[in-house]
Amino acid sequence: MARAATTADTFNAVAEPRRRQILDELMAGERSVGDLVARLGLAQPQVSKHLRVLREVGAVDVRDEGRQRVYRLNGAALKPIHDWVKRYERTWSERFELLDDVLDELKQQEK
Repeated sequence: MARAATTADTFNAVAEPRRRQILDELMAGERSVGDLVARLGLAQPQVSKHLRVLREVGAVDVRDEGRQRVYRLNGAALKPIHDWVKRYERTWSERFELLDDVLDELKQQEK
């Protein structure tokens, strides 16, 4: 059976740590490829490859500015990830509250 492409959707595209680093850099604003190369300490071909994947899933937009290509974050493309993670927020909150209760009990026992 053929394996599905790992970059077919936003979830899979951002599963790669370097791509998340690129997205983090783009949160602060538009960046050229050269700027991303300098900030991340990666080779230009690597950065370009990751940007291509992110562009294909719509997570980043690109525009030409003279001889440079400038990338910016497309937050709307990340919304499915946000929506999916948000479903777990209630569970995490409940578990942290239970953990707080246990810690409070332990503190009371130490006194």
